[in-house]
Amino acid sequence: MARIFRALSNPNRLKIYLEILKNQEATLDAGLGCHLSSIVRCLKIGSPTVSHHVRELVNADLITAEREGKFLVCRINPRTRELARKLFGD
Repeated sequence: MARIFRALSNPNRLKIYLEILKNQEATLDAGLGCHLSSIVRCLKIGSPTVSHHVRELVNADLITAEREGKFLVCRINPRTRELARKLFGD
């Protein structure tokens, strides 16, 4: 649980997490995920910085990230999402 709080205490990581969540909910298909390039474009944060923060979110088990072709696709981890929902509400 401390890993979750530590990961989300950084404003950029929180923005990235919320962007992935928003994108996933907008598609109505949790399987689609969010491309790293979309996050970079949307949040106007440099690619190396986003990659670093994504790694931290993966390490905290908040998201998963996997290569699909030449793209890195991020998805919310449903298990920790449920835990976060219980802690913070919807």
